[in-house]
Amino acid sequence: MTQHAAHNLTRRGFFASTGAAAFTVANSPASASVAAGSASDFKYEVVRTIDEWYTRLGEQSYAVMREGFTEARKSSPLWEETRAGTYHCKGCDLHNYDASFKVILDKGWVFFEHSQSDSVLTAIDGPVPEYGAMAEDAAFTEVHCRRCGSHLGHLLIIEGAMLHCINGASLDFKPEAA
Repeated sequence: MTQHAAHNLTRRGFFASTGAAAFTVANSPASASVAAGSASDFKYEVVRTIDEWYTRLGEQSYAVMREGFTEARKSSPLWEETRAGTYHCKGCDLHNYDASFKVILDKGWVFFEHSQSDSVLTAIDGPVPEYGAMAEDAAFTEVHCRRCGSHLGHLLIIEGAMLHCINGASLDFKPEAA
């Protein structure tokens, strides 16, 4: 098993064990065009070669942000960070999240109630049967940085609330000046 596969199994185990809700994607031409069009037609402001991304991000963040994998649970210290400050995309430094909307959950990833306005885009991730009881027309909502397109995490229903479940490996934290 590769290191990347281990990250992916961690994410799958998390989705299955938390009872995270799957979002159904209707089999309609409109939803198909959104899914197909979002990946191929949208032009990101920040574009880099594979080598440039890898050099900038390193192995773990590259796997998460450019290949869509998920970091191991509690592997980033950001999941339990409580200081005031801002969270920026590690790929392009766009301010994606603010500590005032952070929710600390003992699940091992970084959770937020909201993103900053116009800072993230969503896409369809799935279907992946290993996530749990998912029909072939079901999927999760994936969160990407609006500026560079990097994978940040997913939108999930956790403990009854819709939250952004974000990989710490995709973020840089900037504490508020004292």
